[in-house]
Formats: sequence, C-alpha cells, structure tokens
Amino acid sequence: MKSTFTLFSLIFLMSNISLGAHSNINPLPTDSSSSIIDRTAALYLVEEGKKAFNEGRTRDALRRFREAYVRDKYSYRAAYWIGEAHYNLDNYGYALKYAKIAESLSEATDGDVFYLIGKAYHRQNYLDSARWNYELAEIQLSTAKKNAYNLKQNLDEIDYAIKHKDAENKFDRILLNDNVNSGYDDYSTVLSDDGKELFYVSRRPDTKGGNLNPGDQRYFEDIYLSKWDDEIGDWGTPSNDLKRLNSEGFDAISHLSPDGNTAYLTVNTSILDVKKKTRSSDICVSERTKEDRWSTPRPIKNKSINTSFFDGAPTLTADGNTMYFVSDRDGKKSKSDIYVVYKDGRSWGEAKKLPMTVNTTGNETTPFITPDNRYLFFSSDSRKGFGGYDVYVTENIGDTWTDPVNLGPNFNTVNNDIFFKYYPKFKQAMISTYRLQGNKASMDVFKILIDGWEIP
Repeated sequence: MKSTFTLFSLIFLMSNISLGAHSNINPLPTDSSSSIIDRTAALYLVEEGKKAFNEGRTRDALRRFREAYVRDKYSYRAAYWIGEAHYNLDNYGYALKYAKIAESLSEATDGDVFYLIGKAYHRQNYLDSARWNYELAEIQLSTAKKNAYNLKQNLDEIDYAIKHKDAENKFDRILLNDNVNSGYDDYSTVLSDDGKELFYVSRRPDTKGGNLNPGDQRYFEDIYLSKWDDEIGDWGTPSNDLKRLNSEGFDAISHLSPDGNTAYLTVNTSILDVKKKTRSSDICVSERTKEDRWSTPRPIKNKSINTSFFDGAPTLTADGNTMYFVSDRDGKKSKSDIYVVYKDGRSWGEAKKLPMTVNTTGNETTPFITPDNRYLFFSSDSRKGFGGYDVYVTENIGDTWTDPVNLGPNFNTVNNDIFFKYYPKFKQAMISTYRLQGNKASMDVFKILIDGWEIP
C-alpha cells in the first residue's frame, strides 16, 4: 500500500531503483592516510546513509554520505554513494563527478561504479561514453544485478539514440517563459479550449502550506494558472491562489473539460492532519462557478477508480464519457499501468486495465487521449526508446489498440519525456522534460510547433 505517492513521484519511483544490494564494495586504497577512527566513522555514516537512501530519504542520505567523505577522503564507498544520491536527485553532473572520484579511489572498480558513470553520461547525452561504461559494467556485474538494473535495455537505448540522433529535426522546440518555468519542477500543462488559460503543476516555495516532501525535500505539488497576455504576446504572471483548487497536500491537474468548467485532478492529502483526507493519490473533480471560483475537489466515488494504491493522471474524451488514468494497483504483474473506464449514465462503470499491447511489465504513465477517443499518447520506460521515459502513440481501431509507436527525436530525448499534450487547433504540442543546467536538472515545460505533423 502506498500512501504518499504523487503524480510526479510515481513516475520516477521505479526508474530510480533501490540500491541496497550494493554491498560488495572493494577495499580502500593501501595508500590511504585516513586514520582508523576516521575510516570506521566513515563506514558507519555510509551505512546510515544507505538505510536512509533505501527508505526514500535521499536528502538525508546525501548528508550522511557527505559527512563520511569529510571523515575519509579516500573512501570509495562515500564517493560512490554521494554520486548515487545526486543521480536520484537529478544532479547528473555531480553524479558523474563523484562516480569518477570513486573510480579513481578503487584499485579494482566494480561494475556498480561503471553503471553509475554510464547512467550519468547517458542522462547528459554523451552516448559513446555511456555505452563504454555500460559495457564495462556488463563485464563485471553479476547476472542478477544486470537483470535488476535492466542493463540490456540501457544498451539498447544507447543504440536507438545513436541510430536516430541525425534524424531531421522538423519542428521547433521552445522553452516556455520564466513565468511558467521557475527553476523548480514545472510540468503537466493543461491548455484551455480558447488557448487563453494555461494550468500546470509546480513545486515552488510558495506552495499552499509550504510543505516539503520528506524524501527529496522538494515542495509539495500545487496547481498554477497563467493567462495569455496579448500585450507581451506570452504567458503572464502565474498564480496558485486558486482557493479551494489547491490543498496543503499534493495537487496536480491533468484535464480540463472543453467548456473550461470541470477540472480533473490527482490529489493526495493522506499525510495531512485533517478530518477528510484521501487514502492515497486519488482522482478528484472540481467545478468552476459563474463567479470563477473552484469547488473543493471531491474524489470520484468508485472503488474501481480510486483504491488504496496510486490512482491519478486522468484524461477524458470531449464528451466526458471515457476516462483513462494511471494506477500501480497491479504491482505483482507490472509497475504502473493505464486503465480505462466508461460512464454508465451519470456514474462511472468498472475500470479495466488496457491490454498488454499498450501496457508492459514496466511503467506506463501520463496518458493523453484525443477528444475523439482515437489516439492515445502516453509515456513508457519499457519500450524501444532514447532513455528514461519516451512518448508513444497508439490508435484505437474498432476497440483494438495498435502497437505503440515512438514519436521520435522531435519529441523525445535521452531523459524523461512525460505529460505530452496535443493541441492541433493551435498547431502545437506541449511536453515536460528535464533541462540540464550545469550539474543539475529540473523538469521544464516546452511547446513544440507541429504545423504539418502527421500522427505516426
């Protein structure tokens, strides 16, 4: 049972797999000048850090690993785990730096370090260096670890990315302005039917309640609204002062009805000390009144939609009678899957998992259905792609879904590409992906000008 998942955290839960099995660490270099007391203290701090890391408290873990490294600058363990923590915090440059330090400190570097170096290069689009280190890891890692890391898929992603890197870039990919992209994580855009309102999700310091997620020490999710400013020809100053639309928990919007008056959200208030709270992340509905006020989001009362597991990222057809969403309820067979549910009169029927044509044993997430229920776009980390999550599309033909197609390098990168939205009326799509800035990265929103694009 998962009570604190958010729309954002679910996406990366399985991507950043637990690394508690990294126990076969090589001995320290024989020329280490650290005292026995410092070495012992460093080992203890690393073990404390690993415990925090495997519990999802990455920031706490990083502090312990840093303390260990201060006590013993020759500690292979400390340097390696600093790198792992940075990787899980999306600080890919720092992850590479400390992984290379760990490599230099070990007389016989094991496959875990090479794998971390390969991942860090991969996320920064250094494909040849990534492949070299993945191959070194493949030689040294046990079969069990190679399978746990899904190393074969990593190598396949490198080959796929190299094969397609010279493909023609037909469309402009434009970073939305600083009103939308804040330097914090910004994602999950929803454009109103008239193109004048842009709702999206952000994790900024002014989030309602100012709460921090215990694991990554990032702010809770809030919904923001930016309106189109004709004078500047761009999106205006955003606001999360949307009254009851935001709670002090995690709030994420993913669908707006064509008339702009019904919003579908993913809400998680399970960790708050309030009377009425969600069981986990639940799909909720809010209505906009004539006074331009939003009602308190209410969970959909349907046991096949909202469960004790993560349920979220709803997307609906134009008539509002078909809804697709994500859930991780079927954890024994897969990680997260896309479900569909149809309205039966005024109530929703029983939600069904889409067939394995669409879903895999890995993660499928952030679906977007076209208004006519013909094309389903979604992100997956378990198909042929460039790395991380890529966006795919499948067509609904007579209630049968075609094999999903990767949208290619105009839309996908070597990092996570998620929350794809298609707006043919405005000849654009929107997507959220990681943008590298120095040694760090943050999730940002891009629009892609797609005049003349044909859905593959």
